Amino acid sequence: MKFDFKDLFIFEMANNHQGDIAHGKQIINECSEISIDNNLKSAVKFQFRQLDSFIHPDYINSDEPTHIKRFLSTKLNNEQFKELLDHTKSNNLFSICTPFDERSVDKIEEMGFDIIKIGSCSATDWPLLERASLSDLPLIISTGGLTLDEIDKIVSFSEHRGLDFALMHCVSLYPTPTDLCELNQIEFMSKRYPNITIGWSTHEDPEDNDVIMVAYSKGARIFEKHVGSLSGEITSLNKYSANKKQISNWIEKYNKAKLLCGSDIEINRTEEEKTALKSLWRGVYANKNINKGETIKTSDTFFAMPFLNAQLFSGNWKNDIIAKTDIKTNEPLLIENLKFPKVPDHLILQHFIHKIKALINESRTIIGTEFDLEFSHHTGIKNFLKTGAALITIVNRDYCKKIIVQIPGQVHPNHYHKRKEETYFVLHGDLEVNLNGSIKKLSSGDKLVVQPMVWHSFTTKTGVIFEELSTTHYNNDSFYQDPKINNMKRMERKTIVKNWGGYELQDN
Repeated sequence: MKFDFKDLFIFEMANNHQGDIAHGKQIINECSEISIDNNLKSAVKFQFRQLDSFIHPDYINSDEPTHIKRFLSTKLNNEQFKELLDHTKSNNLFSICTPFDERSVDKIEEMGFDIIKIGSCSATDWPLLERASLSDLPLIISTGGLTLDEIDKIVSFSEHRGLDFALMHCVSLYPTPTDLCELNQIEFMSKRYPNITIGWSTHEDPEDNDVIMVAYSKGARIFEKHVGSLSGEITSLNKYSANKKQISNWIEKYNKAKLLCGSDIEINRTEEEKTALKSLWRGVYANKNINKGETIKTSDTFFAMPFLNAQLFSGNWKNDIIAKTDIKTNEPLLIENLKFPKVPDHLILQHFIHKIKALINESRTIIGTEFDLEFSHHTGIKNFLKTGAALITIVNRDYCKKIIVQIPGQVHPNHYHKRKEETYFVLHGDLEVNLNGSIKKLSSGDKLVVQPMVWHSFTTKTGVIFEELSTTHYNNDSFYQDPKINNMKRMERKTIVKNWGGYELQDN
């Protein structure tokens, strides 16, 4: 089962344990308290370097680069790291470790960490990536300082090997200036790699808590920050590590951002909001005395505030409404006293066009401007939202390509073709195909071949857009299991228009 990276907080301890087990445990304790207080899915991250081979022997006592002294002065042995790891797990935190050499991956596996994190400096260290890819652990890969070509290569490398991985937008400057955070890259990466969780590995000033709000709104769903503890002899941290209070303030801003952004799908409007809008609506009132049985014209009414309970809203006004009782001048037109005309067939199809256009836009499927749109309404237009599909014919020659769209819950009835062979290729959403009694569940990128003379029907729970690639389509080549549908003339169960039918379907 793949790891769920979404809403994961990574507390990067790095070398802030100062080579002191007790201080390292204090950092873990503080992270655990924050995680519990905020009901977070959190992890503590370590860094592994096998220093006996990681540092060249000629530089073991060198002042440059300055990292060497820092690594050596805070060195922990395997037993000490294992003690910190056990303490992390006992506090119900995930454990993550960044290896900087291949031997460190061995240690990560031996000790039983949950996740491997590849740092930005190692993201194109292919020998290390090759070794990490052999592990069964999920990977998180930071992309600080990388070109787009390099990130593309990392994604291809990881997908080719079937790795369970996520990416982190990162700027490898410590601390990161505000004007170099480049948070738009989070949204860019989310679009470029739509099936990969994107996070934000942050190095900005720990007092700047606005950054996480923007990062969340741009689509970041993993958040990493260097952390430390102001305890014991430690009275200050480096310029990019956060203390307990700063971490708490950071999380508070995250929670606010999450509240502000709300749902990623269609929202349910509150009754309070609906009531507020209705207080500004116009109701429909009689402009004259209207008799029972009279067909009401627009000139017989006027629209005015206030809108009353059970009254007809001006936005729902239609011609040809009939009065079921006498209505006096200036009285409201109450819904219970009105008989409404039947909803015309063209309006049902128009409303469906609105839905499929929205689905096509959401999926970023490009249709073009020259196509035929075919509504298949096998049990009548009035039932079209339950039974049927929209078929967009792109080309029909010796070969045929159609884009088929269904909204959630719509079912296309069981049928077969004598002459046509089809291949379904799902572009967006889910598709459930009943193929000769065998249920095939398809998602984006999946394909299915439907041979001639094979019974098949299909439906969707989420809404679906899929390509039908086939041999030539013939109008007399669909045979339905339901005899009522079979006995219908083709154009009784079809409505066909050019493009979106703007001049063929009557306007609303």
